[in-house]
Amino acid sequence: MLITSLDNDKVKKYIKLKEKKYRDKTGEFIVEGSHLVLEAYKQGLVEELILEKEEVFPISIDNIVYMPMDLINKISSVETPQTVMALCKKKEESEELGNHILLVDDVQDPGNLGTIIRSAVAFNIDTIVLSNNTVDLYNPKTIRSTQGMFFHINVIRRDIKDVIERIKEESIPVYGTLVEHGSDVRELNNSDKERFALVVGNEGNGVRKEITDMCDKNLYIKMNSDVESLNVGVATSILLYELGR
Repeated sequence: MLITSLDNDKVKKYIKLKEKKYRDKTGEFIVEGSHLVLEAYKQGLVEELILEKEEVFPISIDNIVYMPMDLINKISSVETPQTVMALCKKKEESEELGNHILLVDDVQDPGNLGTIIRSAVAFNIDTIVLSNNTVDLYNPKTIRSTQGMFFHINVIRRDIKDVIERIKEESIPVYGTLVEHGSDVRELNNSDKERFALVVGNEGNGVRKEITDMCDKNLYIKMNSDVESLNVGVATSILLYELGR
């Protein structure tokens, strides 16, 4: 199918999917670039392949939409749009949390969330739980920042307090994070790392106090005293590395 008009219903739909409320309503989202499209395709999530009218992309799919670059520019969320895009359905969620759980409490920056997700996959987290006020998983910048890794991990959005209560019922230790006055993460022993849930928090305020109070132990990263704090994505990566050792 070749589309050349901005008034086409499909084009209007693709543009609306830049908005969270429309992604939530439809259960769909757009990915851009050959790498992300291929990752989505491998997971069986691609509903329509969207190509610049001269582009060829080697995947087997019935629904292919071709359009000129000026329309792709309208759909795209980046300054330099790609010639390969896809309309995808959202991933299915699993209620099985596993033994290594990451809880993300009110992180606001999509780039930070993307970094956190990449690190979670790198260090073998089973499930990421996003608080209700954490930035949208399907925000275009979040998706790009994950470099496709969010397709490879279970990510759910829940009330963090409810999830912590459930985790405690399964006798999994819950570790909060503090800039100071916690326990040095390097001092955890192997038994402390067999099963765990780690909570990381908002860029400016950290983990909410009511969540910190529910934790079994609060961890910190020992570092040069001249450094007040680390970016939440960097800090999460270090903590997950230590917990995975």
